[in-house]
Amino acid sequence: MAHKKYILGVYDDEDEVLHAVSDVREKGVNIHEVYTPFPVHGLDQALGYPRARMGVPAFMFGITGTTLAFLLTFWTLGWDWPMNIGGKNFIPFPTNIPIVFELTVLLAAYGMGFVFFGMEKLSPLAKPVIFDERITDDKFVMAIELAKNTVSEGDIADVLKSSGASEVNFKEI
Repeated sequence: MAHKKYILGVYDDEDEVLHAVSDVREKGVNIHEVYTPFPVHGLDQALGYPRARMGVPAFMFGITGTTLAFLLTFWTLGWDWPMNIGGKNFIPFPTNIPIVFELTVLLAAYGMGFVFFGMEKLSPLAKPVIFDERITDDKFVMAIELAKNTVSEGDIADVLKSSGASEVNFKEI
């Protein structure tokens, strides 16, 4: 198994890490990831991540749920077990709306969950890489993979220190 070397900048404040991301990227350093104990507004834009496209699978699963719900209700009430209730039609549209809505929401929610877990490669068997134990409590860690950067280790460490990092550590995983 190949070992990867990372340099870690540990920050104490969310504003510091947000400004540090811009400073580090301006110096031409490729950032692997920034780990935070809570969501930081604007960090994804600072890292240059594209806007999430979870709306596409949500719409597709929602349309699938709507179609399946209409097919289910029309087939069961109209063909499989038609019942004449108060002289109404066998396929009354308004009475099916709650069922259609619930199945649409159910399939959209479960579908987005499965797509998210699949895209992020999250599973019960996946072993997470924890760069620093304090990222779950009170510290912000910027991880930079040294193999994917043309800037030297010393220059990256200097950039991290000048951007406000309280600690600069090296880790091999």
